[in-house]
Amino acid sequence: MWIQEIYDLPVALDKLLPSLHETNLGWRYRPEGWTIRQVIHHLTDSHMNCIIRFKLSLTEDSPTIRPYYEERWAELPDSKVMPIADTLSLLTGLQHKMAYVMKNLTKEELEKVYIHPEHGRTFSLKEAIGLYAWHGNHHLAHIKQAIENGGRWG
Repeated sequence: MWIQEIYDLPVALDKLLPSLHETNLGWRYRPEGWTIRQVIHHLTDSHMNCIIRFKLSLTEDSPTIRPYYEERWAELPDSKVMPIADTLSLLTGLQHKMAYVMKNLTKEELEKVYIHPEHGRTFSLKEAIGLYAWHGNHHLAHIKQAIENGGRWG
């Protein structure tokens, strides 16, 4: 189920975004929250890190992953200004690749781990699948909320 949710995230976004005009991408889901544009770019940035974390875990012994400052990444020009079309294309391919890798993991591979120094703990790939499914749905809800608020905070 989680892997299907990861695979289907681009379809869910496609249902929401066509009704939006470029100016609507500046809407926020809450005061001081990210804009719809930033959320879309963040999903892609985060899930690029996901596939790298999975590949490291599959090819190394309990690797320590490199965290990143997502709030700083969200302030870079590509996140704040760049049109979303290319990022959505990248996200679609990325989600499909993630789902492919995830659904082809063996029972042994699902138990492989990476160490997240920011959280001070290990994450199994099985657990990470659930986390990234949640992550996509979490930000999908943010986009829906921003649309429902109709630009109140944007």
